[in-house]
Amino acid sequence: MEKFFKVKERGSTVNREIIAGLTTFLAMSYILAVNPGMLSACGGMSFGAVFTATALASAIATLVMAFAANLPVALAPGMGLNAFFAFSVVLGMGVSFQTALTAVLIEGLLFIILSAVGVREAIINSIPAHLKKAVAVGIGLFIAMIGLADGGILAKSDGGMP
Repeated sequence: MEKFFKVKERGSTVNREIIAGLTTFLAMSYILAVNPGMLSACGGMSFGAVFTATALASAIATLVMAFAANLPVALAPGMGLNAFFAFSVVLGMGVSFQTALTAVLIEGLLFIILSAVGVREAIINSIPAHLKKAVAVGIGLFIAMIGLADGGILAKSDGGMP
């Protein structure tokens, strides 16, 4: 393991990397409950099926990152976009989850193409740093608002949005 991942070269130890991996898993494990909870709230999606898909997608993506890029980076679904998908697109706009998932698939394919030809990087570099930070804060507040609504602290609208 040390030789393949070049742990010492990167200034770490195998023990430290194992502890870091466990810490990362524990910090991200909430996604295994929150993602299926949000997506099954859309109607039609099974909590168990979404849980399994979330776990498998996260494990496969993390392993691909480990072996293809040789980097210790854990990957999992992004809660901000999932919250937007579930509460704004499906519940708020009334789009079926099947249609919304098809749009996500097409968006993903376009994203891969834009990344391959360098357009994605040009777009990211053109966005001011303060705007990037503001978007991250906005997504965090949106997720917090969903949590407060699910906890009964905020009222939900008729469309299911907090």
